[in-house]
Amino acid sequence: MRIGWLCLAIVSAGVLGFGLVAVAFPADALTRADGLASIGTGLFGGLITLVPFRRRERWAWWVLWFYPVFWLVHLVARLPPGKDHVHQVVFIVLSAGGLLLPVRSFLTKQLR
Repeated sequence: MRIGWLCLAIVSAGVLGFGLVAVAFPADALTRADGLASIGTGLFGGLITLVPFRRRERWAWWVLWFYPVFWLVHLVARLPPGKDHVHQVVFIVLSAGGLLLPVRSFLTKQLR
């Protein structure tokens, strides 16, 4: 469980960090808007990870599947940020791993 939430917290911190950089050094208004959205996404995902996910609340596990789906779509569609796409693969692995490692903690409760 600890490794799972740490992986998800790293993804949240990465998204938040990108947002802070994009807002501080925007190339244009669209970059600043993307940065603000990323700050919100990083904070929201981080809070869900640190509070309800760590409490093993099932809804948080389902909601956090947003991260691997989001990064997979970015990778497949070759969307920004960046052109190397290595960070997207790293975020897919971290977020999917963070959700799959503690899967029994969330799905076994559902069966009760």
